[in-house]
Amino acid sequence: MRIKKKLLKGKTYYYLEHSVREGKKVQKKEKYLGKKIPSDIEKIKKDFVDELYKEKWYVNVDKIKKNFSKEHRVLPKSIKEKQLQNFTTRFTYNTQRIEGSTLNRRETTELLEKGIAPKSKPMRDVQEAEAHRDLFYKVLKFKKALTQQVVLDWHWNLFNKTKPDIAGKIRKYQVGISGSKFIPPSPVEIYPMLTEFFQWYKKNQDILHPIELAALVHLKLVTIHPFGDGNGRITRLVTNFVLNIKKYPLFDIPYEKRNSYYNALERSQVTKDDKIFLQWFVKRYIKEYTPYL
Repeated sequence: MRIKKKLLKGKTYYYLEHSVREGKKVQKKEKYLGKKIPSDIEKIKKDFVDELYKEKWYVNVDKIKKNFSKEHRVLPKSIKEKQLQNFTTRFTYNTQRIEGSTLNRRETTELLEKGIAPKSKPMRDVQEAEAHRDLFYKVLKFKKALTQQVVLDWHWNLFNKTKPDIAGKIRKYQVGISGSKFIPPSPVEIYPMLTEFFQWYKKNQDILHPIELAALVHLKLVTIHPFGDGNGRITRLVTNFVLNIKKYPLFDIPYEKRNSYYNALERSQVTKDDKIFLQWFVKRYIKEYTPYL
């Protein structure tokens, strides 16, 4: 990126010029700055790059949606059901494992698809995996508005058998996140933040690009950290609710990629810069569905 100066009828005008090489071609994008270089030029440069990335990313994401939908439409019903079952099992394994479940992938598959509970594993892990599977199917069928009560109900569905003392309840105590520099909001902040969050969602659900909406929903909700436990799991379910309602392919975070996930979240939370997590989310999403490009 460089600052470009143009002379027109004896007057000087400044532009930002960004060049990107794609194969053998070089594409140039310009942004008008004015008759003098702004004092916040570094911020303008950063925002300009973000705009260009968004433009390119969202073209790719929409192409993924189009090709995925085209392929999905012609699949036999039994194959669609099997694919959904496979995703549900994988998603349940990863989201539970990220939060400390002891069930491995094979044990999760046998439990959720064959009803075979693993021996010598905590009953809590077994029950929460089953509850997550059942709740995920419920979330995908849900077509009404996303509200605070809906999220509370989903949390209750997930934990009423294993942690009834916190299931469906907003926390009234301070919590911490092991290994993270980010400190979740205090109890008195939670209700106002949730009110603001759902107002923001209602306002932006039909304005923002669906992939940006899903990423920001994820970041904002997990940052509020409204529950004593299960914030990550509920957030990842809500993220897929947003993608599903917008008819985009679902999103899973592999357990093996958890460190980059944690790092992106923490950096966004500590610096209060949403773009960090948004960029991670979109890149991860595109990488997951690259075959559909």
